[in-house]
Parts: sequence; structure tokens; C-alpha cells
Amino acid sequence: MFGYYVGLALRGLRRNIALTALMVIAIGVGIGALMTMLTIFRAASGDPIPEKSARLFAPQIDNIGPRPNAPQSGDRLPLFLTYLDVTAWMHAHAAVRQAAMYPTTFSITPPDPDRNPIVAYGLATYGDFFPMFDVPFRYGGPWTGRDDDRHAAVVVLTQALNERLFSGTDSVGRTLSIGDQPYRIIGVLAKWHPSPRFYNPGGFSFSVDDQLFVPFTRAIDEQRVTYMNLTCDRASGIRNWEAMLLSNCIWMRFWVELPTARDVANYRAFLRNYAADQQRSGRFPWAPHVALRSVTQWLSYNHIVPPAVDTLTGVSFAVLAVCILNAIGVMLASVMTRAGAVGVRRAMGATRAAIFAQCMVEAAVIGLAGAVLGLGLTRLGLVGCRAVLDRDLTVLTRLHGTDVLIAIAASLAATLLAGLYPTWRAMQVQPALQLKTL
Repeated sequence: MFGYYVGLALRGLRRNIALTALMVIAIGVGIGALMTMLTIFRAASGDPIPEKSARLFAPQIDNIGPRPNAPQSGDRLPLFLTYLDVTAWMHAHAAVRQAAMYPTTFSITPPDPDRNPIVAYGLATYGDFFPMFDVPFRYGGPWTGRDDDRHAAVVVLTQALNERLFSGTDSVGRTLSIGDQPYRIIGVLAKWHPSPRFYNPGGFSFSVDDQLFVPFTRAIDEQRVTYMNLTCDRASGIRNWEAMLLSNCIWMRFWVELPTARDVANYRAFLRNYAADQQRSGRFPWAPHVALRSVTQWLSYNHIVPPAVDTLTGVSFAVLAVCILNAIGVMLASVMTRAGAVGVRRAMGATRAAIFAQCMVEAAVIGLAGAVLGLGLTRLGLVGCRAVLDRDLTVLTRLHGTDVLIAIAASLAATLLAGLYPTWRAMQVQPALQLKTL
């Protein structure tokens, strides 16, 4: 029967090509508008580490107080931390795994003497970073806690940087000159591109990856400064590296892994007690204020999804709603022009359920055609978005297989919804009245 209904639907739609084209265009435009913004929104707001996001947390503490023009968000908590706080938390070992980190730059001398030095962006962190974030390795592995304690000169390269320096061969055990210091390569990552870069969100959270990783303790010894987000109080009078480390300058991140709800509760209590101790010691004259946010909460707090994307996604749903209303009107006109044919079918014994099935199949056929048109318009829309979005966000304008399936499902749902009222009207056709007018 389904094939019979499909045949009826195709014949019915061919009888009035103009109305059929209007219905397909209405649905296609709505799907195109929706999927253009929904594709970007899904890519920007997706969970970058779904298998572990419920176990990973970013602690925060109010270490700058109620000061104007501070880099704060929402509940007035800074987005960054001081060296004093992150080192105290590392020494406390209050979590299953923990890692302080900050971004920095490195001048690398390639092994080929004929090549010029290159500048690479990387992260100074602890060995727990890699198992905590399930970072995959192609060669070797991460450094150990003992390497952190020894301030070892070891380095982990990304696959891309290893390709650039060593043509992709196994470089573990080789020496790499970073600045004027020799570092031993201890590991090379496999392909790893969390999007967004949740552990250290910033200006290029989607399009730029860290290229290498070195021990936090070693980077501090070499006085490697951060290349972003260093904020100090004007009255702090920072004159040298040691003074900055002992100050309330904020420039670091910190992550912990807490597998159970009990671990989360215990760590929150640890943070509150730590902040209270800092207040009692006179370092914080303000009331203790801390937070512990999961990966998704942290991304929301950092406003990773641009507000314009949220707004335009809402507008695209409104455009789809308008298109559905237009499609309802066109479908109703199409049904009414074929009221005589419907009456003949009813007179020959077709039930209202059969008429309903026929009309729904027609709507589904229109929905599939609208999905094809909508996907074409989506591709055009994403091309247009690439021209106006920041460079970091252009990586979000890629249509994936999941987006195609969503477009088809949305188109079918929209046309079936739009077809309900015209179908109801078709089911009310009186056979005797229609036969009398034929």
C-alpha cells in the first residue's frame, strides 16, 4: 500500500507543478535558514569530551576582590587564577588528578640546520593533564609525576608539529632545542582536537591547537611568561619574575578530575576551607567566594558560544515557523483544487484513514524534496557565514553527516506538521457533493 500511496502522491503533485514548487521552496528556505545557524550552534556548543565531562571540573576563587574593570563574568569570579593558588592546590592533592596550566610560546630550532627557527604555541602543565583529558598518543607517552618534581626538560609534541619537524617519524628519545635549552622528546600525540579547546578557552578556542607541552615546573624555572590574559593590579608594583609569582596576578588555569559526587562535595569543601584560610591570613579582606564548574558549565561561563549565534539561531526557528505557515496555505490550496478527485476516491470506498495516509505521504515527498533544497541553501549559507565570521569560528561552518540527518528529519517533521490541517480538510470532503458538481 505504501508504494501505491507514493504513486498517488507523485501523480497528485505533478498535476499542479506551480503549487508543488511553492511548497518545496517554502520548506527548503525554512530548513536552509535553520540548518545554517543550527550547524554552527551545534559545533560551538557541543560537549568536547562527552565521555568524561561529568568528571572534570574547573575550580575558581575570588582572588582579586570587588574591583572595577576586573576580568570577571556572571557571579564576579575571575576566569583565571594566581600562581600562589594553583601551586597550593597542586600540593594539597585533594583530587584524583589535578593539573595547573598556562599557555606560553616557544622558539624551536629544527633538527635540520638549514631551516630557520620557528615559534610554536604550547602549554606548560603537569603530567596528570594527559590521562585526565584522555589525550591519545601515537608514540611514547606523558611524563610522570617524578618528572614534574624534578623539573625535567622533557616535551610532548603534537602530531602536526612532529610532522613539521621530523616528517612524522617516531621522534621519542630525540633532543629538541627549545630556546637555548635541550629538551628530550618523551611523547608524540595522535590526532587530538577538542572543539572547543575547553581546558584553556580563549581567542582561538576552535581553530588553534596547542603544539607542544612541557612540565609546568620547568616552564616556571625558565621564567616563561604567558602570551595571553596576564592581569595584575596597578598597585601591585610588579618588578620581576619572583614578585609576579608571589602576587595576585591572575594568568593560570586549573583542572581536577572528580569521579564521584562525594569527591565533588569534598573538593568544594576543600575550596571553601582554603578561601577561608586565605581570608584569616589577611590575604583576602573580602568574604570567601569559590566555585567548581563542570566542562559544560565552564564553557557556558566563558561565553564560548557567541551571543550572535544564539540570537540568529532563534531567528532561524522563527523563519522556519513562517515558512511552515506559508506551506500550510499552499498545501490547503493544493488539496482544495483536488477535492473532486478525493470525492471520487471516497465514493469508490476509500476510508478517511486512506485519505489521511495519502495526504501524509504527499507531505513526506514534499519534505524530502524540501530537505534536498534546504541542504543546498545551507551550504550557501555556511559559505556566506565564512565571509563574515571571525577566523576562529570559520571552522564551525562545516556540514557533517549528523547535520544532514537533522535537516532531513526537520524537513519531514515540518511538512508533516504543515500537512495536518489540509489533510483534515481533505478528510471532510463529502463524496456526494463533489460527485454532484463534477
